[in-house]
Amino acid sequence: MRRAERRGAGGSRPGSPLPDGRRSTESEVYDDGTNTFFWRAHTLTVLFILTCALGYVTLLEETPQDTAYNTKRGIVASILVFLCFGVTQAKDGPFSRPHPAYWRFWLCVSVVYELFLIFILFQTVQDGRQFLKYVDPRLGVPLPERDYGGNCLIYDTDNKTDPFHNIWDKLDGFVPAHFIGWYLKTLMIRDWWMCMIISVMFEFLEYSLEHQLPNFSECWWDHWIMDVLVCNGLGIYCGMKTLEWLSLKTYKWQGLWNIPTYKGKMKRIAFQFTPYSWVRFEWKPASSLRRWLAVCGIILVVRLGCLRVCMASVLRRLTLPVPQFLLAELNTFYLKFVLWMPPEHYLVLLRLVFFVNVGGVAMREIYDFMDDLKPHKKLGQQAWLAAAITATELLIVVKYDPHTLTLSLPFYISQCWTLGSVLVLTWTVWRFFLRDITLRYKETRRQKQQSDQGRAVGNGDGHPGTDDDLPGSGAAQEGASEQRVLAGKEGPSTTS
Repeated sequence: MRRAERRGAGGSRPGSPLPDGRRSTESEVYDDGTNTFFWRAHTLTVLFILTCALGYVTLLEETPQDTAYNTKRGIVASILVFLCFGVTQAKDGPFSRPHPAYWRFWLCVSVVYELFLIFILFQTVQDGRQFLKYVDPRLGVPLPERDYGGNCLIYDTDNKTDPFHNIWDKLDGFVPAHFIGWYLKTLMIRDWWMCMIISVMFEFLEYSLEHQLPNFSECWWDHWIMDVLVCNGLGIYCGMKTLEWLSLKTYKWQGLWNIPTYKGKMKRIAFQFTPYSWVRFEWKPASSLRRWLAVCGIILVVRLGCLRVCMASVLRRLTLPVPQFLLAELNTFYLKFVLWMPPEHYLVLLRLVFFVNVGGVAMREIYDFMDDLKPHKKLGQQAWLAAAITATELLIVVKYDPHTLTLSLPFYISQCWTLGSVLVLTWTVWRFFLRDITLRYKETRRQKQQSDQGRAVGNGDGHPGTDDDLPGSGAAQEGASEQRVLAGKEGPSTTS
């Protein structure tokens, strides 16, 4: 447990460090520093239990004669030993609730999953698909993709018994999955604009790629009403309300046994599953070219795979950076397509649960990497693994079914993506290059005009002229005036 501390708020600019080392976008925390059994490392305890378990298997159990069973058992035992080591010895990340060991566990799961993907990548297409039979004997069989398009009438007059049957057919288990998914994505990204851009872009990607995967073929109202407005929009709205509550919440932590009432103890147990502190994300993509490229990269890797597929069809082998959030979601559809996994299979669900747990940590580490002003900094470990996993999944899709990925885009689709890319590139050049040059030129002209006006005023009213500046000129003028006065006095006396 952290030492007892109080982090005060300050009046610095957003994102700047405060005197106590806390960013102004981070909430203040009160902690009494209680260190209980729950928060200790327990490294020796875990080592002792692990050694006893291995000793029991070695000394008391008889080894079966089934080679396939022993292979599976040995792989599972090796993974469990690695997880035990990682949970007790790996470096902590930015999150500490409900417990740092929880996040260390998912870090180690990320390593195991990446190694599994690399193993699949080095197999032949047939062997890779058949290898999944060792995980589930029902896999390794080609599965037809469901087409969500077809009859898109909202009210079917030909069906007298149920004219709204098209809507009821679309209301499957993926509707609540869309809502929950976007609620959690909003908690990860913590920005309404970025979430809406990603949501709309994915629907455009589905339009663009429905000639490759029939699963992307949906009715227009399924795209824009059920997905964008209802499921995604409602999930984003609820996520933003939760973010608002988390940003206003008081983070005051006490040990469970220091709370006198049972109600207070139950409330403390429930709050154990909320963040220890809160950092408000301020992405500010237009503030600098570096942040603009970083935000584009985040969006495109959440959707990157798709854009790369689209541009590969448009420009063949020209590689363009496309955001990562989009890629991770597209990999979900393409992986189950090339590996012959039904959408309802538990491995697909486990992958989504995995990305929910590692995505929040990775996004926080990416934001800290962008927001940190230190010159020598490195990307966080979970963010590094998440990027590696996303890239490896894309390579598996490319290797296992290159024919599908190279299907040419319809002409109007390729024209739209080309136009969009040109517009984004043009805005980037104007905003971060031409605009800066123009502003610097205007500032230089303004300063020059101010200096010219200052010189003109200096040579005008209220200042001595050129002759007055000569030394002795004032004394000469006074002497001449005195002589004229004396001559005037002497003139009249002589005449009389």
